[in-house]
Amino acid sequence: MAPRARLTAVLPPLPVMGRKPRDRRQVFDGIWWRARTGSPWRDVPKRYGPWETLYSVFRRWQIDGTWARVLEKLQVKADAAGHIEWEVSVDSTICRVHQHAAGARKKGTTIRAGRVRTAWRASRDHAVGRSRGGLTTKIHLAVDSSFQVLATAVTAGQRGDAPLFTELMNRIRVPRPGSGRPRTRPAHVLADRAYSSREIREYLRRRNIPHTIPEKRDQVRHRLRRGSSGGRPPAFDREKYKARHKIENRIGLLKQARGVATRYDKLAVRYEATIQLALIRQAL
Repeated sequence: MAPRARLTAVLPPLPVMGRKPRDRRQVFDGIWWRARTGSPWRDVPKRYGPWETLYSVFRRWQIDGTWARVLEKLQVKADAAGHIEWEVSVDSTICRVHQHAAGARKKGTTIRAGRVRTAWRASRDHAVGRSRGGLTTKIHLAVDSSFQVLATAVTAGQRGDAPLFTELMNRIRVPRPGSGRPRTRPAHVLADRAYSSREIREYLRRRNIPHTIPEKRDQVRHRLRRGSSGGRPPAFDREKYKARHKIENRIGLLKQARGVATRYDKLAVRYEATIQLALIRQAL
């Protein structure tokens, strides 16, 4: 099926905004143009329609979860076709925050958009952190061996990787085409030394998920210093670990969208929607 037909099959009707509805593909292309280039909304070419319409659709579909549902539909079709291999690699990447993305309100708020009324509480920092390079945001990803992104999360740039591991794993949820519970358990997990902790290994053992995670050097020294009471080293397959390079490749592909590589959205929920949009476009 051609990408245009696949997109038409998963996109919902445009929201009613008092005008004659535009072509869904035209609106989607305009929203994607902004995410691909990182341009301000006001600079979107007029051939896509008024920028106010594009931003309004983007915002409403973020509030009611449309972008997440469209991405989920594509994941369901990919899993049914056997394209998801469930050997999952976990990692994160740092994205620079543009100065226009700073200064969002720190308190929670309630958003009302037409008939859709969604109350949400924004994170205290809006996933904007300060590090040596300035303002940064960190994207956490879970990617399978066929480059399918199964889960994402955004945090402030200075946040560590290990504390987000459990939440990222819990976000893996691919419904089945027919009846049955969604699949949430990977067949294998690959991660680098940043995820080498006792809590993560115990979490994976409880869920009966095999994993390949190298030990940190200080953990090796501490175990050897304790002698026989230090226990056995965790199993590590060096050849298996080489497959983890696929998540690095997938991060590079995701950052081809300049609206993702550099964050221009003030709110974390808007930035997450931009990431979902990039994943949808690349999946097509």
